[in-house]
Formats: sequence, C-alpha cells, structure tokens
Amino acid sequence: MGIFDIFGGSSPEKALKLKPKVTQKYGDPASRQKAIQQLGEMKYPEAVTVLLARFTITVEPLTTDADEKEHVFELIKGFGKDAVAPLQDFLRKSDQAASWALRLLGELLSESEVIGSCVDTLTHLSNHYTRDPEKKVVLLHAVTDKEDPRIAPAVLPFLEDMSDDVKIAALKALAPMKHEPAREPILRLLTSDDTARRVQTAALSALHTSGFGVQGYQDKIQALLVEPYVLDKQGIVVKRQA
Repeated sequence: MGIFDIFGGSSPEKALKLKPKVTQKYGDPASRQKAIQQLGEMKYPEAVTVLLARFTITVEPLTTDADEKEHVFELIKGFGKDAVAPLQDFLRKSDQAASWALRLLGELLSESEVIGSCVDTLTHLSNHYTRDPEKKVVLLHAVTDKEDPRIAPAVLPFLEDMSDDVKIAALKALAPMKHEPAREPILRLLTSDDTARRVQTAALSALHTSGFGVQGYQDKIQALLVEPYVLDKQGIVVKRQA
C-alpha cells in the first residue's frame, strides 16, 4: 500500500469520482485535462475504465478533442497489460469508440489475442440487440482479411442483421474465407425479395470471391446478375471476360 492509499489520495473510488470531469463537454477544458492527467498517474483498472469514457464524447474545438484523445490513448497504453481487462470489458459493453479500444488492444496484445477479443464481442453482439450498427461494422472490418478459424462462425450470424451496412461488412469478411456453411446463407440473402440492391451486389461479389456454386438457386441468381458477373457452366459466379 502506498502513501497515497493511506491518506485516500489515490484509490479506485477516487478514479470513479473523476468520471464526471473527464466526460464534461463544456466549461473550462483545463478541469477535464487535469482529471485525465490524474487518472493517468493512478495504477488501478478503474482509472483505465474512466479514461476510456473520454473516447465516448466529442468536444470543441476538434483539434482539442483529437489532442486529448491521443493523450488518453498514450496514458492507457502506459498501463500495459493492466489495461487489457478494462479494455475488453469496454469493447463488450460500450456501443461507442470500438475503434479506439481495438487500436489500444492492438498495442498491448498479439494479433491472435486481438482477434479473440473481436470474436468474443461479435458472438456477444449476435445474441443481443443493439440499435447502432457502427460497432458491429468496426469489429467486422477488424477481422476482414485475417486468417483464423474462429472468425467465420462468429461473422456468419451477421448476414441476418437488420442493418445493410452490417450485412455488407459480414459478406466482405466471409468471402475470402471460403467457409462452406456460409454458402447457403449467402445464396438466401442474395435471392431474398427483401434484400437491398447494394447488399445483393455485395453478395454477388462474395460468391465470386469464395467460388461457391449456386446449385439450387440458378434461375433466381441468373435474373439478379449485373455486370461484370455471369454464371459459368459449373454454376460459379465469375467475371465476364473482356
């Protein structure tokens, strides 16, 4: 126990009490910046949790906002591995600032560990309603073009998401994985009467990239083909030769 603990000068409780100052959008910015610095000097997980709240607000002017957020980023990074659990908890529970949390985890963990955090969060999100699709899109982009067997099963449910942006992000993530269980859901999404045209275009691209056959859906897909896509004799979506 340090001297500040003895006299109540630094504690988890004090960290939590600074949150209103850290998230104060108006008034004297010096008060907010002082609170941020105080939190950076604490060595409690609660301090990381409060610092992360700074990423959920935007202040004026935007140059100040950007500078403060980069300062918070460096302070959290300075906590090292002690910041990982609060970051993962924030990523799971907060609908905002997922990109900041992922950027920080990328500084503190291996790529495989970051993917694990993304997969865990995507699995959680697939079972819980969220109004704002941005977090899902950020996470789906984070796992796109990554090679890891955990990714495809976690991404697959998002082909049925209510947001078109989420569906498109899921299609882009799944396409290069050639995950066979995704073939039928992609074909159903492409041929559904409720699917928006831009989602259909993304689904055609995913079929082309994955090389999946369209058996059982040929007639419907033939009617939906747009340039440069055509069906070859094997029922594979290919690009028309110039």
